[in-house]
Amino acid sequence: MDRWVGKIAVVTGASAGLGAAISKKLVEEGINVAGFARRKEKIEELARTVEGKNGAKLYAVQVDITSEEEVINAFRYVLENLGPVSILVNNAGIVQNTTLIDGNAECWKKVLDTNVLGLCVATREAVNIMRNHDIAGHIIHINSVAGHRVPPIPYTNVYSASKFAVTSLAQTLSKELKGIGSRIKVTSVSPGYVETDIVKANGFTTNETIMQIEKIAPRMYPIDIANAVAYVIGTPPHVEVTELTVQPLGEPV
Repeated sequence: MDRWVGKIAVVTGASAGLGAAISKKLVEEGINVAGFARRKEKIEELARTVEGKNGAKLYAVQVDITSEEEVINAFRYVLENLGPVSILVNNAGIVQNTTLIDGNAECWKKVLDTNVLGLCVATREAVNIMRNHDIAGHIIHINSVAGHRVPPIPYTNVYSASKFAVTSLAQTLSKELKGIGSRIKVTSVSPGYVETDIVKANGFTTNETIMQIEKIAPRMYPIDIANAVAYVIGTPPHVEVTELTVQPLGEPV
């Protein structure tokens, strides 16, 4: 990890859950983190509790990841005020409480705009900065086991499809970068069930079926995924972890 000390990372969806844990872990490792989220105040609260190695800090940047203009402006702000980006963690993601059979198209659109298009725009901006500054950086997509197989869980509708897209986007990006001789690494990190506020934040608390599954499911915690991200970032320059699947013990395969 020493080669990243003092460098700049962007973490999307940094206000809570996995994004907050990943941001905290990277700062503790000496990496300056620009946390992107709509709830800027939540990142500012977290920043006051984080003690970074070698003076590293967490910076709050208000961004709606579904707005291309806001994402572009945010990366420009980071470049001009903090420095060029060396690491991008595409963590922002949502799931909506609906179905395919009689689903709400607006809910589908929110998922795809966040989980797929927002990720693509953030990746494009980070890669352009890395290439313009000759940085052998690292792009990490926080994927899901649902991006490799459809889970036997109701009400996932387009969520799994969005994560299958993330699997494809990671592989496609890797091929594009290799095609131009880039040294930028690409990693898909695919967690199983992690205990976060995602169920509450996405309107599932009134869904008895989902709440019952959530109550008994084997689980991991945000720090487990933060440690996984630190692991893949910490690999030596000649090693690229292309896919890392992390599941709680006992979770059905």
